[in-house]
Amino acid sequence: MLYTHATIITVDASRRIIVDGALRVSSNIIDAIGKTATLQEQYPDDEEYDLTGRIVIPGLISTHMHTAQTLLRGAADDLELVSWLCERIWVLQGNFTAHDGYVAARLSIAEMLKSGTTCFLESMFADRYGFDGLCQAVEESGIRGCLGKIVMDIATYAKDEAWAMHPGLVEDRETSLLGTLKMWEKWNGKADDRIRVWFGARTPGGVSDALYREMTQLSREKSIPITMHCAEVKADRVFFDSVGHTPMTYCSSVGLLSPSTVLVHMVHLDDNDITLLAKSGTHVAHCPTSNAKLASGICRVPDLQKAGVNVGVGTDGAPCNNTCDLLQEMKLAAIIHKSISLDPTSVPAESVLEMATINGAKALGLEESIGSLEVGKKADFVAIDARGVNMQPWFNPVSAVVYTATGKDVEIVVVDGKMVVEGGRLLSMDETEVVREAERASRGVVERAGLAEKVKPRWRVE
Repeated sequence: MLYTHATIITVDASRRIIVDGALRVSSNIIDAIGKTATLQEQYPDDEEYDLTGRIVIPGLISTHMHTAQTLLRGAADDLELVSWLCERIWVLQGNFTAHDGYVAARLSIAEMLKSGTTCFLESMFADRYGFDGLCQAVEESGIRGCLGKIVMDIATYAKDEAWAMHPGLVEDRETSLLGTLKMWEKWNGKADDRIRVWFGARTPGGVSDALYREMTQLSREKSIPITMHCAEVKADRVFFDSVGHTPMTYCSSVGLLSPSTVLVHMVHLDDNDITLLAKSGTHVAHCPTSNAKLASGICRVPDLQKAGVNVGVGTDGAPCNNTCDLLQEMKLAAIIHKSISLDPTSVPAESVLEMATINGAKALGLEESIGSLEVGKKADFVAIDARGVNMQPWFNPVSAVVYTATGKDVEIVVVDGKMVVEGGRLLSMDETEVVREAERASRGVVERAGLAEKVKPRWRVE
């Protein structure tokens, strides 16, 4: 298949932008890329798909996502993190069933695909949500998923005993660590290698040093990557201080710093932490909307980039962002650092598009196969309709994608050579059914949690 007449942002090593460009897809691989006229001449018998007026980019990669939480969108707005977590989100998630986890995963994936995300990193999927269902949802939908199953053995947040997890979420070494190994053996590499299973460790304070060390040893032995929230809020920094460490000296002490680790949020770092990150090759997932909405702070992305740390971008969960649209996240990632630095050149659009594509692929260990549009790489790409009034005019297609486009402008999504969204419509899932099941399941979770009065509107409803 020839996809023709597009403006193609390759994000290849030379960062080429091809005007009136074309992609040739053979099976699941890009086997030619260049000017439309050239490829039409080389492949005159190929079927063509006309993308006139569209901007084509590599499939977006979200390096931090909680699929279960999409079922709880809007259920915990305008709360600071610990209240948000302990009094609302954990209580709701502690009342999930495995079916709820599957329904939530399908809703998350549907939204991600429709807004151009072709690969995501699930951070911390609890055992009670049904990991098999998550993998099934990835397999059925056609998306790529790096799926972190929770690892934990301490049921509080940081050092405060009052910040206890809901009993329904508490897991031990056998359920979490050994359970992840079982799921890795069962699912890793399945769905034509679209599924990868990761360790999804809880934040320091939620995992004993011994369990961290056992997990990091297994990570090295079996090549199982790790993702973990870290240094998100001031309470995290208090925990590290209490054990005589900074965030990164602690992570180093238990073996977490590694090119196979993605650390999430990373708001409260000092200069030495950044140096340790850079030396270790550890990756960072930046979630500006979540950090801003929960008043956690702002990650030092410009400083991380200057030090050579690889930074990706993620939406986090729907209760602290309210959307899984990575295009919207990219806009804030580009803008927020300009505001606090008073430097309009800080984190330009080109840097943010890299964060959401090739940097994300590098963080997930997949840069040889996805993250840019190049011959020999997997055919994962997105076509954004740039013909509408909301997109016109544009002069720099990268700026148009980062500062103007939203998920609603996504017209076509191709993953592993298969078209999964066309004309903005899901092809791999029944969207009506996905929404209907999500509505039913979300109400059931709220009722079982006894929080119906808490999640209703603050203003009088007549």
